[in-house]
Amino acid sequence: MGKKRPRSRRSFTAQFKAEIVELCQGGDRTIRQVSDDFDLTETAVREWVKQADLDTGARSDGLTSDEKAELAQLRRENRRLREDVDILKRATAFFAKETR
Repeated sequence: MGKKRPRSRRSFTAQFKAEIVELCQGGDRTIRQVSDDFDLTETAVREWVKQADLDTGARSDGLTSDEKAELAQLRRENRRLREDVDILKRATAFFAKETR
């Protein structure tokens, strides 16, 4: 067997993901069958189904999409605030040195 070339990273719309999840949850086909039919990785489809279950409340072992978005926003804000504090520390040290 030859080596498989790594697949280039693709992005999908939320509508496409929702349709794939609906096919999987319909019960007619397994996740593997759906992923093979649409040339998707089984792992990606499983993650989409899991995320949909989290968002609808069918699962509670992870973060919903809204919670993930809020967490990302809070992390960005935290990083910005840390940078602001670092700048203020440097400015304080600079002006303390100048006044001596």
